[in-house]
Amino acid sequence: MISYLKYLGRYWWQVVLLLLALFAQVWSSLQLPNMMSNIVNQGIVAGDQDFIYSEGLLMLGVTAIGAVATLIAGFFAARIGAQIAAKVRQDIFAKVVSFSPNEINKFSTSSLITRSTNDINQVQQVTILVLRMSLMAPIMGIGAVMMAFQTAADMAWLIALAVGVLLAVILVLMVLALPKFKLLQTLTDKLNQVARENLTGLRVVRAFNNEAYEEQKFEAVNADTYKTNLFVFRVMITLFPVVQLIFNATTLAVIWLGASYIDSGAIEIGNLMAFMQYAMQVIMSFMFLAMAFVMVPRAMVSWRRINQVLQTKLSILPTAKAEKPAAGVRGEVEFRDVSFSYPGAEEPVLRNISFKARAGQTVAFIGSTGSGKSTLVNLIPRFYDTTSGQVLVDGVDVRQMAESDLVDRIGFVPQKGVLFSGTVKSNVAYGLKKADARQIQKAIRTAQAYEFVHKLPKGVDSEIAQGGSNVSGGQKQRLSIARAIAKNPEIYVFDDSFSALDFRTDRNLRAALKKETGAATVLIVAQRIGTIKQADKVIVLDNGRIVGEGRHRDLIRECRVYQEIAKSQLSADEYRAEVENG
Repeated sequence: MISYLKYLGRYWWQVVLLLLALFAQVWSSLQLPNMMSNIVNQGIVAGDQDFIYSEGLLMLGVTAIGAVATLIAGFFAARIGAQIAAKVRQDIFAKVVSFSPNEINKFSTSSLITRSTNDINQVQQVTILVLRMSLMAPIMGIGAVMMAFQTAADMAWLIALAVGVLLAVILVLMVLALPKFKLLQTLTDKLNQVARENLTGLRVVRAFNNEAYEEQKFEAVNADTYKTNLFVFRVMITLFPVVQLIFNATTLAVIWLGASYIDSGAIEIGNLMAFMQYAMQVIMSFMFLAMAFVMVPRAMVSWRRINQVLQTKLSILPTAKAEKPAAGVRGEVEFRDVSFSYPGAEEPVLRNISFKARAGQTVAFIGSTGSGKSTLVNLIPRFYDTTSGQVLVDGVDVRQMAESDLVDRIGFVPQKGVLFSGTVKSNVAYGLKKADARQIQKAIRTAQAYEFVHKLPKGVDSEIAQGGSNVSGGQKQRLSIARAIAKNPEIYVFDDSFSALDFRTDRNLRAALKKETGAATVLIVAQRIGTIKQADKVIVLDNGRIVGEGRHRDLIRECRVYQEIAKSQLSADEYRAEVENG
């Protein structure tokens, strides 16, 4: 709640203007019954036409003030609600962008999307409701009670009775609804997750003819959401008929009791009409509060979920005092006795990894699935921090280097090629501060993507759909590689980035890359022996440990794990030739 008030405090001057408008609106509402009472008691009874006209014009003026105040209050309530939602949405996006994979996995992608959309919308709607109605309700309620006491103190107990019954109803509904609000947001997360999984894996679902299974899975979550929503809305809808019943019962009671007071001469008819209006204003005030009591709990659940994201402590923290590499040191990567464990894992993924890649060298990593190859290269751009040991780039521990400085030195191509909605040009130039047409064309040629890009309707200006869904897997990988090449970094990291390429394209790409990278350091995670044969150094991993290090010709003779990988990919004759010729 405190964090929400901080956001609200950003717009304090608008809140002040809103409160002034609400006071004017309430003042207008409280004056009108009293003025009507005067017209009835003094004007109509006495037959004073001049008094009726003058008081009537005054009533029109007071009504106009109330109307203008209502418009101003509505404007500022909507404006503040929209501004808070926009600011929170921006802060959540900025926070999520700074998350490491650890934090992303903690919340899940579907939950982060729900928190950034549905939850923020809930907060925005309730902010407008609270500022527009709930702030006005206590002001109007207190004012109406005071005016009612002045008008007909003997009947004030009717208002107290009506308010007591109304509060009891609200309390019961709160107890019933509050647990369901929390459940509803969780179910919305699950609904988004199932829908997102199904859409992302649509090809797999169809390939295995599992549409019926996915429909059943979605239907189960959808049914739970439907039942919870139905219960919540039934509770909310119940409130309004009950309030209307109390409203009408109070009106009847006021008329019935007031008639006896008028008959005895204890109260004038104008005062009875005014008291009735004030009683209705008190009940309406509590109805406004009741609406807030219904909506605010759900918004509070939503805000707690939003705040969980905003208050999440980052596992990858920027250094307080960044170090700069020494002059002349460029393209060096060193691991010093590095071990790494994922949060909550029982066993480390990497154990005591030590090696050095010098400028201009090509260092390759190979090993069986789960040996820790991708995890190892993910430590270099600091997607994760080491559990123990050091990762150094250009002689500086990556934890002591400014993030912008570190990523500027690295061209990273992930295992799964990622493209953004836009054009071929915007995707290739993604890492450039200023797009250079010649640089982009050169990167596309080097990545062996020129042929298919040239055939596209608009060449480099052709549209790329979200996620690169309108290009093949191999084309997506080549454009991802071109993006890294265009950046012209001093260190290239290819995390199994050639897996979707055919052998000819793979060979041509590596040959072009060798010419292009020049003095840059190239780190390659690969599954195929052919991809890494020409590497200056090959590091063989097994169960998170280095079990072999050297050139291809030496490892194929001396390293058992490397030999097993080679035998699984080469025929007996090819393997024998490799051993003999290296």
